[in-house]
Amino acid sequence: MSTNQGEPVGLVTGLQAGAFMGLYLGFSLAVVSVLTDPSQLKRLATLMCIPPMLGAILLGPFLARRRRPVFLGSKPLLMARELLEPFNEGRGKWRVLSHVKSDGMSIRIDMHNLSNVQGVVDTALELADHHSVRFIVGQGVQNSRQPELRSKVLNRIESKVSTNRRKRSAKSIEVSPEPTVKYVNQQRKINRAILILLPIFSFFAWLEMR
Repeated sequence: MSTNQGEPVGLVTGLQAGAFMGLYLGFSLAVVSVLTDPSQLKRLATLMCIPPMLGAILLGPFLARRRRPVFLGSKPLLMARELLEPFNEGRGKWRVLSHVKSDGMSIRIDMHNLSNVQGVVDTALELADHHSVRFIVGQGVQNSRQPELRSKVLNRIESKVSTNRRKRSAKSIEVSPEPTVKYVNQQRKINRAILILLPIFSFFAWLEMR
């Protein structure tokens, strides 16, 4: 993802997102209603219809200002291959054409079959100041192709990149620029707020309905 910000998602998408969040809340309250009194069909219908409308009205304008992720295009990939060109090891081994790719949102670097791991990591981290870079390193278990690769790459990244900019998954390690980290952290705050508020709403709804 580039450091450039994408366009706002727009009011229509914001209203849809707000309605979806309201529907999620309404469905949870409807479940509480069914468990407390299954005969209250009118209340059940109200809980399924009103929260999505309120969510769209109250949250839609706020969510409409959120910005879309920026599609990388081909330029960052060409830049990455140009920077990593000196590390080519020839046909059948590590080459930028076969091991450096893009999924549209991040640059993917397969670190397998590579001799100069440290050199590629250091060079790729220069790109991570502006674009998300994902290092494909495997799971790091004994029966994998290169069990030591994951720890070798991770140790190098940890020595150069702050914790909030890196993310680990089962087979990869991703390093993001600061704007991307802020976006992810903001999304986590929203998800956390939903997880905290939903049980509270459900509890008070249960007290009211029982």
